[in-house]
Amino acid sequence: MELLRGSPEDMTGRQEREVRTYRFLDGLGVEFERTDHRDQPATTMEACEEIDAVLNVRICKNLFLCNRQKTKFYLLIMPGDKPFKTKELSSQMGISRLSFADEACMEELLDLHPGSVSVLGLMNDKEHRVQLVIDEDVLKEEYFGCHPCVNTSSLKFSVKDLTDKVIPALGASPVTVKLVGE
Repeated sequence: MELLRGSPEDMTGRQEREVRTYRFLDGLGVEFERTDHRDQPATTMEACEEIDAVLNVRICKNLFLCNRQKTKFYLLIMPGDKPFKTKELSSQMGISRLSFADEACMEELLDLHPGSVSVLGLMNDKEHRVQLVIDEDVLKEEYFGCHPCVNTSSLKFSVKDLTDKVIPALGASPVTVKLVGE
């Protein structure tokens, strides 16, 4: 794996959702670094450790959640090394029961598959049915790491660009929470 700057010059062989992501970021003027790891898809947080080292960033945990009735959906972004406790988030959000949303909902709403969930998938949520939820510790970092809607590449850009350019362009109104993992 090597550290690269900006969008790939040659998009041959890349999935359309990844190409859309690069066009989105370029259109916003977001400067980013990336690493491609096509032979090692990052499907778990453990797999992200090597990527973290190449990008010199902490890749976030991105969890796609829903209420019991599957009528409300949430994308939680939190530090990858912090334990997730459903009860803790449920109480802060005032939701009686949260669970992981299924793959069909993920594909329908975000055009993503498990292991590739990213805040950038919200660009595919044209009806804004998914509520963005961010752990406050993510916002304290200088840089933000995520996938470009596929788990065979990873990106790094500034948290300032995340909050000032990316999130507004997504049309998202994030809710900030304080999770401690207890």
